[in-house]
Amino acid sequence: MSPLCKSERGICFMQPYNNKLKPLARALRSNMTDAEQCLWQRIRNRQIGGVQFYRQKTLLSYIVDFYSPKVKLVIELDGSQHFEAEHQAKDQKRDAQLAREGLLVLRFDDRQVLTEIDAVLKVICDEVTGRAGNIQKI
Repeated sequence: MSPLCKSERGICFMQPYNNKLKPLARALRSNMTDAEQCLWQRIRNRQIGGVQFYRQKTLLSYIVDFYSPKVKLVIELDGSQHFEAEHQAKDQKRDAQLAREGLLVLRFDDRQVLTEIDAVLKVICDEVTGRAGNIQKI
């Protein structure tokens, strides 16, 4: 089982995270980008497959844009700075660390979210449905 999640009666409990990131995560929740706000309005309140998502959630030593512990899914929205080689290398390292914990990271650029929201939601919905089905089989 992933060190991020200990299951007791099907409930997922998060292990400790970098507590120093908590104030920054709180600030990020108060200052969401237009793309983050757009997506949040469509995934909040269990709108996709009845799955709860959290925004600006601390995991390991990172703050992820959106996270669903039930289906172990992370959604990252990338601004233009993520197209730079340095940021891409950091993103790959981060995604690999999260993958080692059993988490799938979906990445979309801000433009996709703002102009192709239905296509983005379909990808998310397909992953949630597939991962939720796998969890129920365990």
